[in-house]
Amino acid sequence: MNEKSKISRKNFIKNCSATLGLLTVGISSDVFSKSTNNTNAFYKGALQNVSTSQKRGSWVQLGNVQPEDISLENCVLTVAENEHSAVKQAIKFLATDIFKISGYQAQTVTTEKENSIQIIATTLGNRKLPKGINISQLKEKKEAFLIYTAKDTIWLIGADFRGTAYAVYTLSERLGVDPLYHWTGYQPIKNSKLVMKKTLHFEDEPTVKYRGFFHDDEDVLPRPFDRYGYPLRIGDVAIEWYERFFETALRLRMNMVAPYVRVRRRYEVQKCASDWGLYYTSHHYDILLSNPFGIERFELARKRGVNTAWDWFNGKDQMINYWRGGVTENADINAIWPVGLRGIDDHAYKFPEGTSEKEQAKVFKDAIEIQVKTVKELSKSNEQPIFHFTLYTEMLDKYKKHPEDFKVPEDVILVWPDDNDGVMRALPTSKDKWKHGVYYHLAYFGGAPTKQGTHVIAPSRIANEFKKIVDSGATEYMLVNVSEMREHVMEARMIADICWNANEVLSKENPAENYLKWWIAEYFGNENIKAIHQAYHNYYNLINSSEKTYFAAIQFELILDQLHRRFTNKNPRKLDVEKINELKQRNKNYHIALAQITEINFKLNREQKQFLYEHIEFGLRIDQRPTEAAILLLKALNEPNNTKAWDLIAEAAIPLEKLEIEILRAERPPFEKWYIPTWARHVVTPLNVHRSYTQLREFITTQGVESPIKTKTAIGHNLEGAKLWNHLLEEGAKINATY
Repeated sequence: MNEKSKISRKNFIKNCSATLGLLTVGISSDVFSKSTNNTNAFYKGALQNVSTSQKRGSWVQLGNVQPEDISLENCVLTVAENEHSAVKQAIKFLATDIFKISGYQAQTVTTEKENSIQIIATTLGNRKLPKGINISQLKEKKEAFLIYTAKDTIWLIGADFRGTAYAVYTLSERLGVDPLYHWTGYQPIKNSKLVMKKTLHFEDEPTVKYRGFFHDDEDVLPRPFDRYGYPLRIGDVAIEWYERFFETALRLRMNMVAPYVRVRRRYEVQKCASDWGLYYTSHHYDILLSNPFGIERFELARKRGVNTAWDWFNGKDQMINYWRGGVTENADINAIWPVGLRGIDDHAYKFPEGTSEKEQAKVFKDAIEIQVKTVKELSKSNEQPIFHFTLYTEMLDKYKKHPEDFKVPEDVILVWPDDNDGVMRALPTSKDKWKHGVYYHLAYFGGAPTKQGTHVIAPSRIANEFKKIVDSGATEYMLVNVSEMREHVMEARMIADICWNANEVLSKENPAENYLKWWIAEYFGNENIKAIHQAYHNYYNLINSSEKTYFAAIQFELILDQLHRRFTNKNPRKLDVEKINELKQRNKNYHIALAQITEINFKLNREQKQFLYEHIEFGLRIDQRPTEAAILLLKALNEPNNTKAWDLIAEAAIPLEKLEIEILRAERPPFEKWYIPTWARHVVTPLNVHRSYTQLREFITTQGVESPIKTKTAIGHNLEGAKLWNHLLEEGAKINATY
C-alpha cells in the first residue's frame, strides 16, 4: 500500500462516522413513479392535504402563552377504574412521556381532582361529559376519538376503549414523543415549562378494520445460543422485546399483532398484547393459534393428549383436538383466529396421492367449518370471534381454480397475499358476501426476495399496491411482515398511516413523493428535505431489490475463488463480464455518493446523524465495502506478479475492516449483536454481513490454499434435542433460573 493510501486511526474513525452520501447520477425514473390511476372516486372527495409540517411536538406552545393554552406543570392524569386495561396502559406511557419531556412525574388518579390541571381519558358512555363537547361524531364508530381542551382540562374521548387509547398515544406524539423511538433512538425535546396549545382534534374510524405487524423469522432477538453459536431458534425471548413491538404498534394506531413463529410461546406474551389493546393473531399455518411448529418440539401433542400424526383422512379427530388446545389456551384473550389447513411447518398440507383439486377444496371447506365452530364453542372473549383464511402460496392457486368450492363461513375474512416482495399476487375483483384483507411483506426469509437486515420495498411500490388494495375493498384485515421491525420503520409507518387514513396518504398525486417529504421533515427537519429526499431516491435506486444488498458479496466470493484457483494451479472459472462491469459501475456510483455524506452530515444533530446512518448509509455500506474489496481483488487477479497480487489482496482487507467498525456503530444499545450470524443469516450465506471479511481473513491465513466457497451445512436441532431444550427452559422457568 503506498503512502497516499494510508490512513491514520483518527481519520479512519472520523471517516467511519460520516453519514449518508448517496448517488446523484443515473436515478431511474420509476423509483418513485407517479400514479396513473386517477379515475376512482375514492380519491376525489374533500381531503386533508399531506403536508411536510411535523406532527411530533406540534401541540407544544413554544411562543407566547395564549389565554386558552394549558400548562402541564403539576397536571393530573385521570382514568376511571372501569376503563379497559388498554387505556390504563396508555396512560402509564403518557405519564412516562410527560416525565421525559418536562421532568415532572404526573400523578394518576381514578376520579376528577378539583382545582387541578387534568388530562382525562374516557371512553364514550363511561362518564358524564361537560356541555359543549360534540360527541355525535363518535357515536356508533370503531376506534374514532376526540381530543379537546377546555379551561384547565384536556379531554381524550374515544368511541370505544381502543379509540381512547389512540387519543392518549396521539397526545404523546403531539407533545413530542416519536412513536418509533425504540428504533430511531429519538428522545423528546426537554421542556420544563410544558404548555399545550388550545386544541380540537377529531380522528374518524380507520380505513382498515384489523391491522397489525407480523414479527416473522425472528433470528436475532436475544435468547440462549445453540451449538452453532446462533441465537437458539426455539429459545425464550425476553418479554421486553415484545413490549417494544406492542408499544410501537399502538403508538402507530395498529390494533393487531402476530408476535412470533418459531420461538417458545409464553402465555404472558399474548396476554400482554391483549391487555394493551391488541388482537393476538398469527400466520397462515398456525391454525387456531395451536402452534403446529411445536407439536413435537415443544411436546404440545403430548400435553394435549393427541398423537403427532397430521392426517386429516385417518386422524381427523386428533387434529381437531390439537386445534382445540390452541383455542383453550387463548380463550380468555382477544384473538383473530387463523383457519385453513397446512402442514406443521410453513409448507402445504400433503394430500394422499390422487386427491383431486375439487376433493382438496372440500377438505379445506370442511376443516374451516369445524375450526369456526370450535372457536365459537370454546372462546370466552366478550367480542364476536374473528377469523382469517390466508390464501398463501399454493392456497391462492387452489382458490382461483375452484372458488365455488371454497364456500367458507361468511365471518371468515379472505386474506390475499403479495409475492413476498411487496407486489400483490391477486385481489378481489368484485364484491361478494365475504370480507377481504391482505398479507403484505416488508421483510421476508426464503429464496431470492429475502430481506431481513435491510429495507428494500420502496414507498412508490407501497403507494401503488395499497391504492389497488383499497380500491378492491380488501380493507377488513392487514397483516404486514416486518420481522424484527428495526430496518423497516419508515415503510411500516407509511403502511400504518395508510391503514388508519388511506385518503390522507394516498389522495394526492404521487403519494409516495408526498409521504417521503413528510417523513424527512418529521425526522430530519424541513430545511433538509431536498438533500435527504435525493438520498432516499438514490438509496432505492442502488438497493432496488433484495439481491442488491449482497451483490458485491457474491462477486467478491467468486473473484476470491479465482485467486484460490490461480495459487493452487486449478483451472479458472469464467467470471460473468456483465456482473463485473456492473460491480465497477456500482463502485464508481458509491464513491460519488459517499462524497456527499459529510455535506449532509453537517446539517444534522447527533440523533439525526445516527438514525440517518442506520436507515440509509449503513444499508449502502453493507454492499459498498465488499464492492471496494472486490475491485481490489480484481486488480490482484490481473496482476501477474504474485507478490504484488498478495499486496493487493491484503489491501482488500481495509474496506472490510471498516465495515466491521461500521457494523459496531449500527449495533448501539439495545441492538447489540444485531448483525451476528444466525440460523437465517448462516455464516456462509451472503446474508451474513461479515462473510466477505471472514472469507478474506481465512484466505490470507491459509495462503489461498482453501476455496472461499463453502457448502452450507444443515443446521438446527433434531426433535429430541428440541425437546431437551424445551424441558430445560420449562423447568428453569419454574424456579426462575438464571444461567
